[in-house]
Amino acid sequence: MTKRMSFKFKWVALVATLIVGLGGWQALAHADSSSDEPIVTLGSSLTSSQKTGTINTLTASLNGADYQTLTVNGDTLVKYLNPAGESFTSTSGVWSSAMIQKTSSGSGINVKILDYNGSNNITTITANQYKNAALTAGITDANIYVTSATPIDGSGALAGVYAAYAKSGNSLNTKQVTAAQDELSTLSGITQANKSKDGYTDSQLNNAVAGAKKEMAQKGSSITKNEITTIVNQQITNNNLTNVITNNQKTEIINLLVKIRDSGALDSSSFKTQANSLMKNIQSNAKGVFSKLNTKENQNLLQKMWSAIVNFFSSIFKSIFG
Repeated sequence: MTKRMSFKFKWVALVATLIVGLGGWQALAHADSSSDEPIVTLGSSLTSSQKTGTINTLTASLNGADYQTLTVNGDTLVKYLNPAGESFTSTSGVWSSAMIQKTSSGSGINVKILDYNGSNNITTITANQYKNAALTAGITDANIYVTSATPIDGSGALAGVYAAYAKSGNSLNTKQVTAAQDELSTLSGITQANKSKDGYTDSQLNNAVAGAKKEMAQKGSSITKNEITTIVNQQITNNNLTNVITNNQKTEIINLLVKIRDSGALDSSSFKTQANSLMKNIQSNAKGVFSKLNTKENQNLLQKMWSAIVNFFSSIFKSIFG
C-alpha cells in the first residue's frame, strides 16, 4: 500500500469514526432529554379502561407531548410509605395516579387534583398537603397532577410521585420521604378534626407550616426545638388560627417540624426558596381566605392592644402640641 493510499484510508476511517460518534452523541442527547419528559404513574389496580381514562385525564394539559409511564403497586407503597408507619403490603391495591412535570428553576411546587369523569375521587389528601409533603421530601420545581378513577385517600399517587421523581434521576433522601409521610398524616388529621370549625381552612394550616419551614431554613439545621416552638406560635397567629388549633395539635406540628429538621431537609440550599414559593402558591390559590387575614377584625389581641397604645399616645401628643 502506498503512503498516499494509506493516508487516504486513515482519513476515511477517521471520518467514519466521527460520524458514528456524532450519531452516538445525538442518541445520548435524546436519551438525556427524555428525562425531562413528564412521568405518568398508574395504579396497578386500574382496569384497562380506567388506565386509559386516567392517562387522558392526567395528560390533557400536554397537548399531545411525549410522556413516560410508571406502574405503582403494593411494593411501591411499602418502599416509600411504610417507613413512616404505614402498613401496606405487596398485595395492597393502588388506584390513585399522578403526573409529575419538571418546571423552570424557582417556579416551586404546584399541585392540581383533577376530577375523573366529573368527580374528585381523592377523599383525604388535599392539594396543599401534597405540596408540603413534596417540599419536605426534597422535590423541587414541579407541576404535579393527581386523580383517581375510584374514591380513595390518595396515598398511591403520593408514592407514585416519589417513584417518578426518583426515576427521572433525582435521588430522594429516605429520612425526608419518611418525614414527608409523617407530615401528610399529621396535617391531614388536623384538617379532618377542624374542617367543620368556623375560621379554619386547610390553606391556612399548610401556609403556616410552609412559613415555618421557610423561617427554619433561614436558621439552618442547628435550630432548636424552642426556636421552632416560637416560629410555630407566630405562624399560627399570622394565619389566624390561634382560636382553632388546640395545644395538642400545636405540639404535633412542633414535633413534626423537629422531624423535618432532623431529616436533613434544611441542609438543601433550595429549601428556603421552595418554601417561599409554596407560600405564594397557597396564598394565590386561596386569595379569598388570605385577603381577610390582615383586616382589623382578624388582628390578634396583641396587635389590637398595640394599636390602642399608639392611638392613646398620639392623642396625648396632639392635645399637648396641638
